[in-house]
Amino acid sequence: MGVLCLTRLTLSHFRSYRRGIVEADGRPVAIHGPNGAGKTSLLEAVSMFSPGRGLRRAGAEDLIRRPEALGWKLTGVLRSLHQMHELETMAEPGTARSVRIDGKAGAQAALGRVARVLWLVPSMDRLWIEGAEGRRRFLDRMTLSFNPAHAEAALAYEKAMRERNRLLKDMVRDDHWYVALESQMAEAGARITAHREEALALIAGATGAAETAFPAPDLSMSHPDEALPEDELALKEALARGRRRDMAAGRTLIGPHRVDLEAHWSTKGIAARDASTGEQKALLISLILANARALAEDFGAPPILLLDEVAAHLDAERRAALYDEVCALGAQAWMTGTGAELFEELGTRAQHLKITETGGESAIQEA
Repeated sequence: MGVLCLTRLTLSHFRSYRRGIVEADGRPVAIHGPNGAGKTSLLEAVSMFSPGRGLRRAGAEDLIRRPEALGWKLTGVLRSLHQMHELETMAEPGTARSVRIDGKAGAQAALGRVARVLWLVPSMDRLWIEGAEGRRRFLDRMTLSFNPAHAEAALAYEKAMRERNRLLKDMVRDDHWYVALESQMAEAGARITAHREEALALIAGATGAAETAFPAPDLSMSHPDEALPEDELALKEALARGRRRDMAAGRTLIGPHRVDLEAHWSTKGIAARDASTGEQKALLISLILANARALAEDFGAPPILLLDEVAAHLDAERRAALYDEVCALGAQAWMTGTGAELFEELGTRAQHLKITETGGESAIQEA
């Protein structure tokens, strides 16, 4: 099994950090400090070495440290399998985020080819009881971790759907305007569905093959009103049939953009949404660990894990079980908590950092 880890991380004018450096050795990284000190921002910096907008889904402008407003920059040295990569991502005021890998400019999607990063943050604790959009985003993050090309299919689908929705709102009735757009949506939509199904199958295999202290949910996809056509031709025909209904609604009502992720706790016979707060947290942790185990087989190394305030709803026994699983997996997990005592069970198996904040500036110390 290979290794995937950051060995060096440098932050410049990022969030509350004027300057910050972490030298890491591949072990889990246990980060503690008071609320508001900058722990989550450190995890967010690591998350920017993956495609997308990071674990807070913030725009590039929102990441700039105030009041200097000079722009931000993150650099990292990544050990990926048997290679070392120099990563850089940055944004100046008023500009989009840029990426460089080994000194060469590249698209964000290229990050997904050298690194795999998964995260669990407190805002996801309500995943099972809030709207389908959050669960769909969670599903797509899992899918993207296995297949970086999933992002390209999603972008192509969204672009064609926006243009189709514009025609629907303008009450355009000429079928010729729709044919090309629906063909593009059907081709990209079929790829999206295939990617998602493949990811769920991989995670199900990893879940069933492992003995874990956390419950293993059964995952499935659902679609409102009617079954989602899975192949390209069926989706194209469904879009054509649905034009009149979609025109009345002013938007597209069928397609992978309306899929929901269902989770069922088989050992207790209940849906995830009906579980207790602690059980829902455990289900999420179980999914992240299953995703990581499947990635270790698929990619050749376990992913980098970002677990923000992960111990908040866990008792000491389950907390220790989580740390044991992370260490057994061999993943570089960056974990945060308010107190050092939350990571006592890790001992020397982890690198310990303390985050402090003075006058609006965060600082990183070896603990």
